[in-house]
Parts: sequence; C-alpha cells; structure tokens
Amino acid sequence: MKGILPPLTLLAVLLAFALWNGGQITDDTARWRTQLQAADTLAQSEDWAGALSVLSDSYADWSRRQTYLHIVSQHSAVDEAESMYCRCQAFAATQELSEFRAETAGLREQLRLLAEMERFSLRNIL
Repeated sequence: MKGILPPLTLLAVLLAFALWNGGQITDDTARWRTQLQAADTLAQSEDWAGALSVLSDSYADWSRRQTYLHIVSQHSAVDEAESMYCRCQAFAATQELSEFRAETAGLREQLRLLAEMERFSLRNIL
C-alpha cells in the first residue's frame, strides 16, 4: 500500500492543477472577451478613442498573462491571439469599422478556443 500512495498523490495533485488551470484560463479569456465586446460596442458608436483605450487596457491585461499562457497553452494559439490583438489595434487606429469588428470577433473566438483547449474534459484527454 505504501508503494502506491506517492503515485496516487502525484495524480491527485496533477488533477487539481489541471482543474485549477482550466478555471483560471476560462476566467481570463471571459474577461478579455468582455473587454473586446466593450471595445466593439464603442467602435460601433464611433467612439474610437474609447475603443482604443479599452483595447489597450485589454491588451495590457493579456500581456501580463503571456508567460503563464506560454507555459500551459499551445504556443501557436497564444501567438495567433497576440497577432490578432495587434491587428485589432491597427484597425482601431485607422478607424476601419468593418475590419475592426471582424478582427475583434475573430479574436473573441480565438480566446474561446484557447479556454476550450485548456478545459479539463474527456475530449481533451482523448
């Protein structure tokens, strides 16, 4: 019985971390998606200064989590979201409404997929 306790403890710790990590990423991506929706709403009302401000705040929030995201997530998914943030900022700076809206919608979807990839589920295990 003593020989099986350390591996079971390790598995329990890994399971707890996986559940915690999935919750953290889900919370973070939900917050970023809400911020992006707010920027989109401001852009639709032609408040580009407000949209840029919200977008900048969202990007700063995103940037603070970069190291963690690169550790626990697929680099390609994180890098794609990073590129999309940059394109959103460029479209907001040039006040290109249709391109901005399309890019923010794509970024919100990319963030949803990032959270889904980290969610503890049978689909992700198999």
